[in-house]
Amino acid sequence: CKILRCNSEYVAATLNLRGSNRNAAYCNALRSYSHCTRKTARTCRGDLAYHSAVHGIEDLMIQNNCSKEGPTSPPRPRPPAPNHQGFESLDICNYEKNFLYKYGQPPSYQHCAAFGDPHIRTFHDDFHTCRVEGSWPLLDNDYLFVQATSSPVAKGSNATVTSKLTIIFKNMKECIDQKVYQAEIDNLPAAFEDGSVNGGERPGGSSLAIRERSPGHVEIRAEYIGTTIAIRQAGRQLSFSIRAAEEVARAFTEEQDLQLCVGGCPHSQRISRSECCRGRVAAETARALCKEMLPVEDVYFQSCVFDVVTSGDANFTMAAHGALEDARVFLPNAEKLHIFQ
Repeated sequence: CKILRCNSEYVAATLNLRGSNRNAAYCNALRSYSHCTRKTARTCRGDLAYHSAVHGIEDLMIQNNCSKEGPTSPPRPRPPAPNHQGFESLDICNYEKNFLYKYGQPPSYQHCAAFGDPHIRTFHDDFHTCRVEGSWPLLDNDYLFVQATSSPVAKGSNATVTSKLTIIFKNMKECIDQKVYQAEIDNLPAAFEDGSVNGGERPGGSSLAIRERSPGHVEIRAEYIGTTIAIRQAGRQLSFSIRAAEEVARAFTEEQDLQLCVGGCPHSQRISRSECCRGRVAAETARALCKEMLPVEDVYFQSCVFDVVTSGDANFTMAAHGALEDARVFLPNAEKLHIFQ
């Protein structure tokens, strides 16, 4: 895969653009860049940097009103090899730095969460309360597989809670060995299944790291794919939150179509939160408990009321509060923090 050569030729072609014909020259450079990526498409199909470049070129051509057909840049001298090699070995496993170097701007991020009953906040800010008993994939893409296993919150109840989470960080040859993380109720290890706390022996092993933030709260940072995951336990349930680089979240095929973080829960598995109020705790008591932790009456508050009424367990206020706190940290756009339905 020769994508780094395409990147460096594009950087060289756009480094010193000046004067009245700057825009035309910039479009020429983008067309050359696009042509270079097409030539390497077959060998680069599974390469993150390649997909990043293709999406970036499309966006930049639209932003600069460049036509797809037209003249291209003449070949230019490449940047000095030692510097380029140095950059490559230093930063190939730091997604954000890599992206900034290539596009001159930070990447876009998306947020998904599953908590409580479970309630799913998708990457597209849709919000569902789900039945989903058994094992369901939250994510299934080229870099990550996340599966949540749910069981009934109480005997005879329609509502379920997440009792187990399995996260697989798929093998990425320049950066990490495949790593598997498993959490169950009352067992949130601050290590992967093989006992390690990072991505292994490869040069980019430290770009995947796991740590305990506080009792019942574990954080996994995967810098090589621009992703951070939080796993929490509140009462008798687990919750999952993720901030992922947009192109990582989108890196899946049509066959990988069942992902609760992408499409929410299937229609047959959705529960209306307004049907909550036949439960073990009176709705007014639940509202008062939730209001202490969640002063804004958004979907996090509504979910909290639903969970406390259904389960009779006041610890569910902590599940909604933890999910809101993760969203506050993970959401790139603070205006999207609260969802009202």
